Amino acid sequence: MAKTNDKNQKISQQTVRASASGANSELKYDFVKIAPLMGVVTLLLTIAAIFLITFKGFNYGIDFAGGTEMQVKFDKPVTAEELRGALREAGVKEPGVQRFGGENEFLIRIGTPEAENENAQNAQLTAMITKVREVLVQKFDVKPEGVGRVDTVGPQVGSDLKKNGMLAAFYSFLVLLIYISIRFDYVYAPGAILCVAHDAIMILGIFSLLGREVNIQIIASILTLIGYSMNDTIVTFDRIRETAPEHRDRPLAFIINKAINDMLGRTILTAGSTMLACIGLYVFGGGVISDIAFTLILGIVIGTYSSIYVAAPLIIVMEKFVPSGGLPHTELQRA
Repeated sequence: MAKTNDKNQKISQQTVRASASGANSELKYDFVKIAPLMGVVTLLLTIAAIFLITFKGFNYGIDFAGGTEMQVKFDKPVTAEELRGALREAGVKEPGVQRFGGENEFLIRIGTPEAENENAQNAQLTAMITKVREVLVQKFDVKPEGVGRVDTVGPQVGSDLKKNGMLAAFYSFLVLLIYISIRFDYVYAPGAILCVAHDAIMILGIFSLLGREVNIQIIASILTLIGYSMNDTIVTFDRIRETAPEHRDRPLAFIINKAINDMLGRTILTAGSTMLACIGLYVFGGGVISDIAFTLILGIVIGTYSSIYVAAPLIIVMEKFVPSGGLPHTELQRA
């Protein structure tokens, strides 16, 4: 009789091991296992991004800083350094020169000169633009049709645009927070909110680090990416909710892992196809289009990462601090 019990016990243990092995085989990748490590890395990177934004600031475009932007095309090869030297000789302090489009096409940025009032600033700026045109004709033989566009934004207008742009971003973020609060309960909402904040902070931190220009188009791109990331987070959360009833007896970490693995193919296809389009725009678009495409590429990578390692793992954190009655997974286990 004892031998029979020992045999039954061994069979039972083998069954448990096989069951555990089958559970692990259902998951291709264990994302939750390294979530604590990725959480520390994410926290450090976010702090670094906030530090850069606070102390280094941004390289604002003429939309926000004011000034003049000229698009010039040369008939012969010209280097950026030669163009900067000619502009300094024309009296332009710290001219901005950037390749734009073709090989011999440049974008010239001229800051707003200091003066007693706005009328004096406009007069000095007009005289400087005229002087720059003369230098371009004399030194580089630029034809009139070689100067494509000339955009001028006064300092007051630039200040107003910056203020309105920041307010638009704030109101959009506020509406998203309201939507998140309505769409999710207090278990899921913190992860979604932190995911949105993380994406915006990281993108702005990278722009500050690289010294890339921040203008109205970039702000619009960041808001677009926040919506893109939020959609990915919502899909992941919905998959977690759908998976929970099917695995009532499994821990929450397993459910989250399985949901992310189930959505992995969809995420790769969606993010990959969008990424290919953005890379094409970045390589061949030139100018403002390349800047927008660069922002979108950053956002796709950061948004996909945050949906997996910021939003989803925070549900496990909430399980430890929120009363058990508020967790849908706990309710399912008790049902």
